[in-house]
Parts: sequence; structure tokens; C-alpha cells
Amino acid sequence: MKILNKILSILKIVFPSTKTELLIFLFFVILYGANAWFIAENFSIIYDDRIPWDGYFSFDNRAIVQTGGGFERHPLSNYFFDQIRNFALWISGNRYDSVFRLVLALFSTFVVSLANVQIFKYLNNIIQIPLKISLLILAFYGLFVTNILLSFTPETYTYTLLFLSMFNYYSAKKIKEEKPISFGATIFGSIFIGGLTITNIVKVYIPFLFEKKIFWNWKKIGMAVAKIATSVIVFVFLFLLRLNFNFQNFLNKTEEQYDKFSKPKATPLWDMIYSWFFGGNILFSNYEIRDYHNKDKTFYYKALFMDVYTSFVPYLFIGIILLLIIWSVFKNYKNKLIWILVITFLFDVLIHCVLKFGLHTSYIYGGHFVFVYPLLLGWLFFSYRDRRTSISLFYGLLLIMTAYLGFNNYYRLTEFYQFLETYYR
Repeated sequence: MKILNKILSILKIVFPSTKTELLIFLFFVILYGANAWFIAENFSIIYDDRIPWDGYFSFDNRAIVQTGGGFERHPLSNYFFDQIRNFALWISGNRYDSVFRLVLALFSTFVVSLANVQIFKYLNNIIQIPLKISLLILAFYGLFVTNILLSFTPETYTYTLLFLSMFNYYSAKKIKEEKPISFGATIFGSIFIGGLTITNIVKVYIPFLFEKKIFWNWKKIGMAVAKIATSVIVFVFLFLLRLNFNFQNFLNKTEEQYDKFSKPKATPLWDMIYSWFFGGNILFSNYEIRDYHNKDKTFYYKALFMDVYTSFVPYLFIGIILLLIIWSVFKNYKNKLIWILVITFLFDVLIHCVLKFGLHTSYIYGGHFVFVYPLLLGWLFFSYRDRRTSISLFYGLLLIMTAYLGFNNYYRLTEFYQFLETYYR
């Protein structure tokens, strides 16, 4: 009976557990699914066997689907994507056709919609702000570039977005209830989150810093260390198994990838950080088309990338969002759940903005951190819960910003369709 209750508890966290959550899930499935279906059915961009990488916005769809990506960054994702690829091939009759693309795309739709439900659960159950505010924040978040792109893209970031959103909600729930994070959650979080992107494994361990009185109780410290150590041992064993225990190969590839993806670009550093890291995951910018070819130079194709913002309004829009989340941290600085989000976010700032890893395409990394934005906005509303005038002003501002975000991103999406119509029909 205890095991059954445990399973039911896990299912309630992972899947919609109320009528409102189910309606939210179905809404996003229909919204994202219509877009995914249209693209998969009519264009080859989601999976084209001739395109090894960078068909659109630097996503490596084919490489991820076929191999799970490079082991130096995605150590266990090949096991994960082998199952997805095989299932899609089973449905398509072993053909890499529109049915195959559609299955991959709808998997992504399902995953991103489920991730959005996790955000609502946090807003509704952890922060406990009014329903209409939660729904507006969720609508705003649902229109982010990251969610739109990942909702039809078979990539590691798609599934990382779900697992991070889920683990963040779970750990916040445990901390709020003053209960410890379980052994099982630590191990599975490490495998699924760290396995898809190795640097994200750190985010599984951040919540341990905020368990109740953990630094004043040696037993609690010992238990936390044991959980982390066990999860690391399991993770490392599975990782070395994939490498055939050739760890030197991992070190060589890691150095090679860092050199490749951290070189300065012609774009000013501040603009890469502002337009791509902070802005590119939220608000579409202009596009640029580049000529690419596969390794053997037997196939030449067009690839689409984001340019930096070229007008004042997008810079202002992103500036307002950053100001709101900074203000949220300032207003809630005594709240330990805020600092879990902040440290999680700052870890990505360190990797991409300070170390400059992948900064020139940092708009593809949103699945690692973009879920932090709506949650910090939720905490901002919470901090003004007793001031109706302030709540109304914030609500009105967010309503206007949601309308602008929706208009801008829909317009840019139609431009993306034109690109597909021209080169990927």
C-alpha cells in the first residue's frame, strides 16, 4: 500500500492532477501540436537525413535523433533517443518520412506542454497566487521562443526543459513541506537531467543547500552527501560504460568542444548576452540565412540563425523583464526557494556569458533555464499580494507584454514558414 501511494504521489507530480491542469495541458497540446503537425507534414526541416546540423537556429536534430548527440555534452542521451527513434520508425513503417517527423514533433509537443503544467503547478501550489495571475504568467511563458521552437524540435533541450521544470517543482514542494529530497529522486534526477546535458547535473544538487537546518545537523549533512555521492557514482558508472571506460577521450573531446564553441564572434559581447542569452529565448529577433554543407560537401543547404535585435523596442521589452525578475529577487531575498531559482539561473550565466560557451547561439539553450522567468514573476506578484494597486499595475503591464510577445513571435513564425516553404518543401 505504501509503494502504491508513492507511485500515485509521483504520478500527481508528473502529470496533470486537477481539471485545471488537464485543461492547460490539452490547450498547449492543441496549440503547439497544430504548429508541429503543419511543419512535420509539409516540410523536411525537423528531420532531413542529408542535414547533419544547424538547419534552423543551430539545433542538431538529426545528430540528436540518431546518436543522442556528442557524449562529452550529452553523456547518456543516446539511450534515451534510441527508444524515441525506434518508436517513431515503428510507427512510420521503418521510413524516415513525414510520419516519422510527425511522431518526433508530437513527442516534443507533449513534453513541452507537460513542462508548462509543471510551471502552473509551481505557481498554483508553491507560490499560491490567484488563478488569473497564474494563467496570465503561463500564457506569457507559453509564447516564449524556447517553448515554440522546442514544441516541434526533437532535441535534448526539449526533454531537459521538462525534467528541470519537474525536478524544480518537486524539490520546491519538499522544501516547503520541510521534507528531505529522496534518494530515488536524486539518482533519477542526476541520470535524466545530467544525462541529457552533463553540466545540468549541478542543478539537481542545489536544493540540498536549502533543506531545513541542514548545516546545523551532522546527520542531515551526512544523508545529503550520501544521496549526492550515490547519484554521482551511478551516473559516472553509466557514463563510463558508454565510453567503454576511456575517460581520456572525454577530456579530449571536452577541450575540443570548448575551444570550438567559446571563440569570440564579430558581434559585440554585450549584444550577444543581451539579444541571444537573455532575449533570444523569449522574443524572436530578425533572421539571417547562411550557406552550409554536409561533411562530404555532397549536399549544400540553407541554415537559419537569429540576428541581434535591430530596434529599440525589443531591447526595452527584455530590459523590463530583467528589471521585473531582479525586483522579484530583491523583494523576496529572504525566501530560500527564490535562491534555488537564482543560483540555477546564475550557473547558466556563468557557463554562457562568463565562460562564453555557445554564447553566439545561446538562444538554443533556453531549455536549461528559461523556466526560471515565469517563476520569478510569480514570486514578484506574491510579494505584492496585499497591495491591490501594485498587483493591478503589474497585471496590466504583463498583459500588454503578453500581447506584444504573441504578436511579435507569431509574425516571426510566419517568416520561418516562408523560409521552410522556400528551402525545405
